Amino acid sequence: MARDRVGAAARGATTVADRVVAKIAAQAAREALDAVPKGASRPHASVVVHRESARVSVSLELAYPSDIGRQCGAVRGRVRHRVEELAGLEVHEVAVHVEKLHSAHTAHEKARERLR
Repeated sequence: MARDRVGAAARGATTVADRVVAKIAAQAAREALDAVPKGASRPHASVVVHRESARVSVSLELAYPSDIGRQCGAVRGRVRHRVEELAGLEVHEVAVHVEKLHSAHTAHEKARERLR
């Protein structure tokens, strides 16, 4: 009795939950940053998945002064690459929202004020 081979497309589909894609994107954003500033929250992401594509929004905090444009570009590229690679989704948009800038000078001044 010979078994008929079923093509890959006919066997079913794999779907990746939005929350999993968001976790992949947040981790990729952490990987792309030079360093997370002291006292900063870790990057977090939200996604909208429609069929085989995704739109990603990443919120993060950065050190100041720094090259903010370069860091945001690095985050966009890394998030796009990792989501496409790990989730198999085409990423149409990666929006990066800088929620807060952390100044090393301001943190030093605050620490000195607490010592008085």
